[in-house]
Amino acid sequence: MATRRSVIKVSLSTLIALVLVLYLWSLSTERVQQDLVPAPSEMAAKPVPDFTDFANVEEKKKAFFDYLRPEIEAQNQHILGIRHRLMQLQRKVANNEPLSEKERQSLVWLKKEYRVDSNVNPQDLAQTANVIQGLLNRIDIIPTDLVLVQAANESAWGTSRFARRGYNFFGLWCFKKGCGFVPSRRKEDAKHEVAKFPNLTRAVYTYLRNLNRHDAYRELRQIRANLRANNLPITGSDLAEGLVSYSERGHDYVEELQAMIRFNEEYFTE
Repeated sequence: MATRRSVIKVSLSTLIALVLVLYLWSLSTERVQQDLVPAPSEMAAKPVPDFTDFANVEEKKKAFFDYLRPEIEAQNQHILGIRHRLMQLQRKVANNEPLSEKERQSLVWLKKEYRVDSNVNPQDLAQTANVIQGLLNRIDIIPTDLVLVQAANESAWGTSRFARRGYNFFGLWCFKKGCGFVPSRRKEDAKHEVAKFPNLTRAVYTYLRNLNRHDAYRELRQIRANLRANNLPITGSDLAEGLVSYSERGHDYVEELQAMIRFNEEYFTE
């Protein structure tokens, strides 16, 4: 009997230790995520302005762009910060320097978040270098002018119910029941909903991540990579060429975005 109790005691001890390890790992992963995902600004959770209040078209445009621009610019700066850290890691790997545990955890989390399909064995520098390069190809800015005109186009200048009630200015879908709004024209056999977000920060983050990781926008990322490789400006008009798959309208949609960029240039800076 004593032997049996001893076995049970050891088993419980092992289980407790395992639970503790998993708990500590989850806390560590949560800290990594908090470091890599932008925190909502004070303004981000405030109600979306009622843009129908503006009778003057020029004033409405200015109010719309002024509302979205600070969040877009802040998140692009956040992205550039992550790129800078990735390039630091890239230099460490090239110099055969070991990565810290936090650095390895950051790579693992980013690899999953941006769907980089590559192994990441912390002891294999070649694999780690491939992961970092894959992340650098995906984690990069989307020009403010392109984000602004897409938001205007997809949300009817902020007047759609998805924008007003769920911060969804970009027509983003989700596929879990209750995750958003059921579109009024959704086909009977369709399961998607129009995503609802708790604040503007999360909405913009999800939109930027969507362009930076979805296979449909691989061409956009390639255009951007080519511009960077040739030390050329990353412009909204150039990257719009990679958004053919964003709308059923295809190339007509791209041309409309490019025309909106040209026509509204004066509103893109403060």
